Amino acid sequence: MKKLSPLQKERLNYQPKLPSVLANGINKLVLKQGEKTQSVADQKEIQELFKNSYGMPTVTFETSDKEEKRPAKNIGVILSGGQAPGGHNVIAGIFDALKQANPENKLYGFLGGPSGIIDGKYIELTEDIINAYRNTGGFDIIGSGRTKLETEEQFEKALNVCKNLNVTGIVIIGGDDSNTNAALLAEWFLAKNAGIQVIGCPKTIDGDLKNEQIEVSFGFDTATKTYAELVGNIQRDANSAKKYWHFIKLMGRSASHVALEVGLQTHPNITLVSEEVEAKKMSLAQVVDMITKVVVARAEKGKNFGIVLVPEGLIEFIPEVKAMIANLNDKLAELEKDEAYKKASTDAEKFEIITKNLEPENAKVFNSLPAMIKAQLLMDRDPHGNVQVSRIDTEKLLIAMVREQLNKLKAEGKYNGKFSDLAHFFGYEGRCAFPSNFDADYCYALGFNAFALMNFGLTGYISSIRNLTAPAKDWVAGGIPLTMMMNMEKRHGEMKPVIKKALVEIDGPVFKYLQDHREEWANNEEYLFPGAIQYFGPSEVADITTRTLALEKA
Repeated sequence: MKKLSPLQKERLNYQPKLPSVLANGINKLVLKQGEKTQSVADQKEIQELFKNSYGMPTVTFETSDKEEKRPAKNIGVILSGGQAPGGHNVIAGIFDALKQANPENKLYGFLGGPSGIIDGKYIELTEDIINAYRNTGGFDIIGSGRTKLETEEQFEKALNVCKNLNVTGIVIIGGDDSNTNAALLAEWFLAKNAGIQVIGCPKTIDGDLKNEQIEVSFGFDTATKTYAELVGNIQRDANSAKKYWHFIKLMGRSASHVALEVGLQTHPNITLVSEEVEAKKMSLAQVVDMITKVVVARAEKGKNFGIVLVPEGLIEFIPEVKAMIANLNDKLAELEKDEAYKKASTDAEKFEIITKNLEPENAKVFNSLPAMIKAQLLMDRDPHGNVQVSRIDTEKLLIAMVREQLNKLKAEGKYNGKFSDLAHFFGYEGRCAFPSNFDADYCYALGFNAFALMNFGLTGYISSIRNLTAPAKDWVAGGIPLTMMMNMEKRHGEMKPVIKKALVEIDGPVFKYLQDHREEWANNEEYLFPGAIQYFGPSEVADITTRTLALEKA
């Protein structure tokens, strides 16, 4: 038997809380339809691509006194994309709901992500297997992967695997791209009259898969609390040693929700927000100047230390750099076929060829970057054909440029402090943490609810649990059509339907709270030390929600 830590043994016994409507029994649910929906943008194009699943209504559940047991069915589940705390509880929720609905129901887990349903690799998830993973972090129960479900051949293979297993429903647990694939698969099954349902679950620690109906994606709560503990520890050390500037890069390529939330939990001296940089059209030099001014101001008070939080995707939000990267993405796709570029044996040779191919302004920005950063821009691209911004050491770039600026000020007699720096990147540390009580409850409810949607014959929906700042018993269970969240975006040089990412709203209450306290936190040591995630104790400690959710729902 696998050895367990004392905490894991204890967490296996935790019983997640459910909304009252779901806790009353899966077979006592009544489906209530809301208004018909449309996509958030590009309605004509999305409707044309999703002829069979566009415009469906939102739905919620209510409780009936009557119990209705349905015939047995087999369901499949897929974990897709990067890990997020609570994924195992989504699967546990699905399992408990389907067994409660009919003990003859079966749950199959497709192994290694979406490729499992294509290649026919699966296991039947039994009670013994599920019980060993309840309330634990990670995706290791069946593994995950990043295979895209988007081609006719893949859909055909998935259909054959489902037929062989007599699977009539698939739950895809993933982020915006994974749920886009869920929408495509649902539409294809409908067009083929295949009789197979597809339901999505909102997962991503980045926090960018949300709207009015999806208040937060699962994993965000746990990940930000994990990072906040680490940042708090570093702040305590900085305030003790009083000699280091810590530049801390945090997960979040496409949005700054993680950095903003961790900033609100810990009160660092500087929290950069990519969306603000973009909205104000700040140049890289202006971002560096903003940091430098705080460093100088603190040095004048004898404080040669501080904390800077940097969103992972910051560099892509700087307009001049964003334009350069967009140009670079296009040119790299073309240069893959260029013989001279393929034969280039050194970075310097590649830089020269790229400079000649970029538009003049973009070439100027490219050449202004340190060689280390330019090399990182040329690394293997992501599945969408884009530069992998997560590989760019933005925190080290900022350190180098701030130091250069400080040296100039020192030479001019305008700065006499000391600048000792340390760089950190917190990413993987938060992806597989033990889920917080909130994520344990939320994920379990999402899975339970996903089966409920399936039990009513729905397809092309994403599981939605709302009213999340209230006690779990008062949460609202239902679903929204995946097409409602979609727009058209350029991928691999072509316009494709994708779920629209939710960015930080700089006119919203969460960012405004940061804005109102920015100067105070920059000049002083208003550091908060959140400490480790608490699983036991008073609700205001063990069940506390994120500052983001609290401010948004205040």
